[in-house]
Amino acid sequence: MTLIIMTEGLDLSMGAVLTLTSLCVALVSLATKSMLLGLGAGLLVGTAFGLANGWLVAIVGIPPFVATLGTLGMAQGLSLIVSDGQSVVGIPHSVRDIYSATLLGVPVPIVMALVTYAVFHVLLYHTRFGTYIFALGGNREALRYAGLSPNRLLIAVYAIGGAMAGIAGLLMTARMNSGHPTAGLGLEFDAIAAVAVGGTSFERGNGWLLGTLLGVLSVGVLRNGLNLISLPSSVQVASVGVLVIVALFLDGLRSRA
Repeated sequence: MTLIIMTEGLDLSMGAVLTLTSLCVALVSLATKSMLLGLGAGLLVGTAFGLANGWLVAIVGIPPFVATLGTLGMAQGLSLIVSDGQSVVGIPHSVRDIYSATLLGVPVPIVMALVTYAVFHVLLYHTRFGTYIFALGGNREALRYAGLSPNRLLIAVYAIGGAMAGIAGLLMTARMNSGHPTAGLGLEFDAIAAVAVGGTSFERGNGWLLGTLLGVLSVGVLRNGLNLISLPSSVQVASVGVLVIVALFLDGLRSRA
């Protein structure tokens, strides 16, 4: 989501796509008894939706908010169709163990998060593609003058977002020990909140990957704290919304300064 917002875009479908990829992981791994095939199915479906979002935004010219709102509905509908509105249970131990396993004493999901952060840090700050991402939000005309295709780069960014939803689908399935047709709905709001709180601007191509990591921790700590004091989920959503508004307000003050 950080890279997408850095291009002055937005992906509202990510939560619904996460739900669909989680179901695909559960269904394929259940049918084949293979975690790798399940992950492959989730990556394939997530990347396909990312490519569709990028094509709608870059080639067709539909605003990101509208395009991804449409694919959100498509992903949500497909989730209900492939699962028949029921949870997918009985997934293999190879999938379930991912969430509970450890590597050198560190939980595997934490290891995956750290590796993912390292990969994206290198991608964004130490490759030409990362420079192009900054230019997509900051100076798209410069890319054209350099002989590059902003549309192709934009599609690639949205495809990466879809692929990440596929990987997250594996973790979601492992965490819930099942696939559920509404499991990831609304999580795109937390992702956007984490990026906003982390200091990535919705314009000018300004982004800070470490800030997003800190934003993820902030949103997670906030939600966990509200859970511990037994506040209802509606209050939790409202609290995250207030956090986003405060972050954007401070970003606006900083921009004007």
